[in-house]
Amino acid sequence: MDYVQQRMTDEAAKGPASDSLLTPLNLILVSVVVYAVYTVFRAPAKHDLPKPPPAVVFRTYTPRTLLPLNGENGNPVFMAVRGRVFDVTSGRNFYGPGGPYANFAGRDASRGLASHSFDEDMLTKDLDGPLDPLQDLDAEQIEALEGWEARFSEKYEVVGRLVSVADFNADK
Repeated sequence: MDYVQQRMTDEAAKGPASDSLLTPLNLILVSVVVYAVYTVFRAPAKHDLPKPPPAVVFRTYTPRTLLPLNGENGNPVFMAVRGRVFDVTSGRNFYGPGGPYANFAGRDASRGLASHSFDEDMLTKDLDGPLDPLQDLDAEQIEALEGWEARFSEKYEVVGRLVSVADFNADK
């Protein structure tokens, strides 16, 4: 037997030529193609959109109606500066219960911020009386207060205004 006849005999013994298509490389290539087709034609996954923040209702507050909004019992944290009520809930670590500015939560913080003081005597005692007019503040304290107000305006949303009980009743 010559070489050519021997080779033909060996090829015939191996089986049909289609067996040579089942190589590991061909199986990997077919798998890649099937996966690519699957990813192109599969149904897109549903994406849940985040809930929008609740609508902000601009309200008029008195010192008494502002007081419960101090972050306790799951309430938001509101704080007033020069008659503007800010929602500082996102800064709960600072203004909420246990925070360094917690005594200002639910209160008019104007005098305390102007004086750089966290003392209780900086807060309005008479919740039904007139608001602190802040007339006795010096130029440095007014500048400090304006700086705080500007900082709050940039960072937090204004949700209302603070008025005295007498002004609130007169507006009704």
